Amino acid sequence: MSSKNINIKVCGMRDENNIRELVKINPDYIGFIFYPKSKRFVGENFNLKILDYIPERIKKVGVFVKASKEFILEKINMFRLDFIQLHGGESSEFCRELDSEGIPVIKAFSVNEEFDFNTINPFKPYCKYFMFDTQCSTYGGSSTKYNWNIFSGYDNEKPFFLSGGISDEDSDLIRDLKNLNIHAVDINSRFEKEPGLKDISKIRKFIKNLKY
Repeated sequence: MSSKNINIKVCGMRDENNIRELVKINPDYIGFIFYPKSKRFVGENFNLKILDYIPERIKKVGVFVKASKEFILEKINMFRLDFIQLHGGESSEFCRELDSEGIPVIKAFSVNEEFDFNTINPFKPYCKYFMFDTQCSTYGGSSTKYNWNIFSGYDNEKPFFLSGGISDEDSDLIRDLKNLNIHAVDINSRFEKEPGLKDISKIRKFIKNLKY
């Protein structure tokens, strides 16, 4: 896939003014984290009115870790989510349940150099996309990159989000991955001024370098 066609997901958003500024540079996805232990948890006092500033073309993704189906459905309705991202070792059966209700699922897998891609086969029928993130104890946001050479073992059948410690210096490396079925690049901690507050100018520069 050409890097010009790779989508951009900015995850861990919660600050109102930061969201307004991010919308101006038109990412493809904005991620909201509903895991209370995350440094980028949306919190209990998120102003839902800010969602009116996010145009329909920018898809809203809810990130969940070991959440119940009821909790996920509640947040889908409250935040008008377009996708849910499951980040906590959820089963393929759980993905099937959500998919059967018409909920587009992004299933995240924590990977390292020993990761066995055969383990994700049961998820393929029920997930719109996969995400491959760095294996860590915090379910993402580790700022650590894994060895992208592991994708030599991936069959490319399911398009995926490339995640895990991606920085503004990685645009050339990502362009070199043209033989992979990358749907989007997921950026987060390496583009922050502090947890939950993104450096918009750094994101703008990264998008420009990657796509143009």
